[in-house]
Amino acid sequence: MHPPRQAHRTGHSSWLRAAVLGANDGILSTASLVLGVAAAHGSHRSVLAAGISGLFAGAMAMASGEFVSVHSQADTEAADLALERLHLEDYEAELQELTAIYVGRGLTPSFAAEVAGQLMAHDALAAHARDELGITEALKARPGQAAIASALSFSSGALLPLLVSILLPLPDLIPGVAATSLLFLALLGALAARSGGASVPRGMLRISFWGAAAMATTAIAGTLFGTFA
Repeated sequence: MHPPRQAHRTGHSSWLRAAVLGANDGILSTASLVLGVAAAHGSHRSVLAAGISGLFAGAMAMASGEFVSVHSQADTEAADLALERLHLEDYEAELQELTAIYVGRGLTPSFAAEVAGQLMAHDALAAHARDELGITEALKARPGQAAIASALSFSSGALLPLLVSILLPLPDLIPGVAATSLLFLALLGALAARSGGASVPRGMLRISFWGAAAMATTAIAGTLFGTFA
């Protein structure tokens, strides 16, 4: 009988990070862009055009940036695994290396040698990838998954302030977009903190503070541009 498999949060870390980052950027960049154009006395049509353009540009930028970044990690992992395959041609040396790793973790030399021997007999490359290189299936770099998660989450986040901009008349747009975007950011911070096992109030406060600072800065810049343009 096998013991019940327990769920851990580390297996979700790669896509969760990309999803939270994408949604946060989608809400914040689109809301800031809308507020900046509105503060510069832009028309309702120009505000919406800026928001829609920002959504598509941001989604593509997030997807390409995440793909390139995570692909670099995947390339490094592949190169390390290729090098390890060459090292495994000297089986005895690699067996001693793996044994030394387990001894360093607290096993007796004899038991460490037995464990290393059995693991290498089963799958030598997997054993060294996991225990020597730190490459596991749960934390393995997945460029495509990260890129898709970033693009979709950015678009989902960007749609929220954009829909508010569509529904609200121009005189109510600045306070309405600012207030609802801060609410969206706080909810996102709570979701991210809960999914990652962190403090929910702290996550909400952190993301709301930086969101408010970014939107205020953009609104001030738009106001100054509208005044002096």
